[in-house]
Amino acid sequence: MRERLKERRILVAAGVYDAFTALIAEQAGLEALYLTGAGIAYTRLGRPDIGLVTASEVADTLASICDRVRVPVIVDADTGFGNALNVARTVRAFERAGAAAIQLEDQVTPKRCGHLDGKALVPPAEMLAKLRAALDSRSRALIVARTDAIAVEGIEVALERAERYLEAGADVLFIEAPRSLEEMKAVTARFAGRVPLLANMVEGGKTPLLPAQALQELGFAIAIFPGAIARALGYAAREFYASLRQHGSTEPMRSRMLDFQGLNRLIGTPEMLELGRRYDKDQPG
Repeated sequence: MRERLKERRILVAAGVYDAFTALIAEQAGLEALYLTGAGIAYTRLGRPDIGLVTASEVADTLASICDRVRVPVIVDADTGFGNALNVARTVRAFERAGAAAIQLEDQVTPKRCGHLDGKALVPPAEMLAKLRAALDSRSRALIVARTDAIAVEGIEVALERAERYLEAGADVLFIEAPRSLEEMKAVTARFAGRVPLLANMVEGGKTPLLPAQALQELGFAIAIFPGAIARALGYAAREFYASLRQHGSTEPMRSRMLDFQGLNRLIGTPEMLELGRRYDKDQPG
C-alpha cells in the first residue's frame, strides 16, 4: 500500500464487513478494502456505530478477511480501544491479523460514527500520545490519523489538529466529515502533496458525495466507501424478506439471486473440494 500511494491515481477502498463481502469486492477488481467498524456494528450486532464493537471482534473479523483475500486492508481501529497502551496492543493485534493500514481517531471513548451528531474529542495531547504509541508499535502497517474536529470545533481547528498529527509521523491524514466542497478544498489546499489524504464517502452523510475521479482532482489519495455495502445489502434484504412473506416463495426474486451453484462458484467450493481430494490421495491404504 505504501508503494501504491506513491502513484498519482486515487486508491478506491471498498467497504467490507466480513470475509464474504471482502471476497466479492476482490473478485470485482477493487485494489483495496476498508474494514469498517460501523459495518461490523450493523451486521454483527444489529446496532448503530456508537462504540459498541470491541477490539477482539474487529481483530477476529480482520483475520478472517485477510485469510481469504490478497488485496490490502485498511482497518478502522476507532479510538484504539483505550489509552496509549491499549493503542499499542491494538496495533500489534491488527498487524498480526493482516492489516495494511490502521486508522485511529481523536474522539472520546465511546466514539460515534463520524457522520452522527453529538461527538466529543480528546485533547490533542492525548491523541498525539496514541499516535506515538501506534507508530512505536507498528512494524509495517501505515498509520491513518483521523480527526473529527470539524463537527465539534470547526474546520480551522481540524486543520490544526491534522497538522500536529502529521508532525507526529502519521502516514495518512483523514479529516472527517467536511460539510461542503469549500471545506474539502481547504483540506487539500493545506495538505495535498505533503501527505496522502483520505476522503470518506457516506451516502446521506455530511460530506458531498463525489466520484473517485473528482476526489483525485481535488487532491485526495484514498477514497473509502465504508458503509455502502451494508446499505445496499440492507435494501436488497428488506425487499427479499418482504417478497418471501408476501409470496411464501423465493421465485419472484430468483432473477436477482445467485442459485446454489452460483454461490458455490463464488466462494470457491469446487476448488476446495478438489484440494480435499488431492490430500485424500495421500492417505495410507
